[in-house]
Amino acid sequence: MSGWLLPKSLLRWCVRVIGWAFAALTLLVLIFGFFNLPFTPYIASERARLGEIRQDWVRLEEINPHLRRAVLAAEDASFCAHWGFDIDALRAAIADGARRGGSTITQQTVKNVFLWQGRSWIRKGLEAGITPLVELIWPKHRILEVYLNVAEFDEGVFGAQAASQWYFGIDASDLSLAQASGLASVLPNPKERSARAPGNRGVRIADGAQTLARDGRAACIED
Repeated sequence: MSGWLLPKSLLRWCVRVIGWAFAALTLLVLIFGFFNLPFTPYIASERARLGEIRQDWVRLEEINPHLRRAVLAAEDASFCAHWGFDIDALRAAIADGARRGGSTITQQTVKNVFLWQGRSWIRKGLEAGITPLVELIWPKHRILEVYLNVAEFDEGVFGAQAASQWYFGIDASDLSLAQASGLASVLPNPKERSARAPGNRGVRIADGAQTLARDGRAACIED
């Protein structure tokens, strides 16, 4: 009989730990829904590696609609319609042999804010668990605002405002469609691409951004 006591007590302990972890995570999501993040794990690691980073947090209203739509066109055209996962994009990624990404902007935000970089089943599992919680608590407007303030656009350059100043010497509110499409074209591989030379990818993103504006699919992130 005593042999069953340890497993049961261990199970109760595990349940408590999971409950505490979920409560702490929910509290963090609630806090970050109203307050801007002082840093993310990746930004902190890059600051330690490089000595300094460029980042200047701005509200979504201070980011030109051209960039908001361009990022959706480049990364997640169904952003306003899905609940955190784009099943069609995921199927397309699988059919393409995982050579293309299937992550939504919400998933990328969860990875950037709460988790770590790199590929692993553990991280993907945690990402899949946290994504619905973020979608439940944060409005779409806030999800994109956080994403556009923590995404990396060049080595050590984080967020739309810092990226706009770094590449073009202007504020994020003053971006043209071509400049916005150039910035969106570097995602999600900023170390391999440049916003100054987006090529055909930039043209496709600009076309996609204009389409999203016309058909209303970007309505959830407009002013």
